[in-house]
Amino acid sequence: MDSVYYITGAAGWLGSTVLQQLLDRGKKVRALVVPEDPLAASLPPQAQIVRGDVRSREDMDRFLEMGEQRDRVVIHCAAIISMSMTPAPRVHDVNVNGTRTVVEASLAAGVRRFVHVSSVHALPELPHGEVIREVTAFEPARLVGAYAQSKAEATQIVFAAQRERGLPAVVLYPSGICGPGDIAGGNLSQMFIDYFHDRLPAGIKGGYSFSDVRDVADAVLAAIDRGRVGEGYIVAAHYVTVADILNLLHELSGHRRIRCMLPLWLVRLMLPLITLYYKIRKQPAVFSDYALYTLSSNGNFSHEKAVRELGFAPRPFEDTVRDTVAWLRREGKI
Repeated sequence: MDSVYYITGAAGWLGSTVLQQLLDRGKKVRALVVPEDPLAASLPPQAQIVRGDVRSREDMDRFLEMGEQRDRVVIHCAAIISMSMTPAPRVHDVNVNGTRTVVEASLAAGVRRFVHVSSVHALPELPHGEVIREVTAFEPARLVGAYAQSKAEATQIVFAAQRERGLPAVVLYPSGICGPGDIAGGNLSQMFIDYFHDRLPAGIKGGYSFSDVRDVADAVLAAIDRGRVGEGYIVAAHYVTVADILNLLHELSGHRRIRCMLPLWLVRLMLPLITLYYKIRKQPAVFSDYALYTLSSNGNFSHEKAVRELGFAPRPFEDTVRDTVAWLRREGKI
């Protein structure tokens, strides 16, 4: 019996990249997208598009073709990424309650493999200088930000279902996703655009770990066949500073060099004006309270386990920046 691959959040950046890689391998894919999602129109026609909500058990049973004989692989990518430092009910509802519903439906359907895309933000934070590795015990209340807390709680649900009820789950912890194909336009892509349009007078001090979306998608597919059930894998590729990124953009394009890097405390003072500027332009803000917190936090994640067991092989960050710039040019964004 041929496998069917069920992807939640299939219209998202990572979900759509995983979907395309599966189609390129000749796999049968069912893609769950939320009703009225305009990004669904960008998905390839070979995928079976299903409209539904991960919070609805009825929708999930329909999506997973409950009652039909299938060899099912579920890839749970659906989530809301939030820059909120305070509780966000909708983020919790989708990321936590949605994951709970997907898990329950997958158990009932008897899936062969369940790959849950979590985040390095779900992992317990450690002081600077210490290496962050995979864990299976989480403390959501001790994390900063609605997104981190919700991803930690959701990952707890997945591991509990694996230990107590036999869900064949593997968990991935990607770091900040970057690279070409960001149709929705996230913070890092907006920074690239602002740089080329000379709307970025200065950078800021700080950095974090980033991973190319294509490398994360490779890890998702590797987790299906090579990941060990009940295990998690950090797929965080490169720690880079904002200065590193801006220098690469200059070196690859010849566009002006930004030398001024503002301290985080000063940017925090300027944040209300920065937020208002992007709100007026109806664009995602390059910097926010949560982004500034992240850039000052420990981004030293070990991907040794993913390299050893999944064959995780992140490409050079320079290649990611080059490919992103080329994609933005093709899209007419720069």
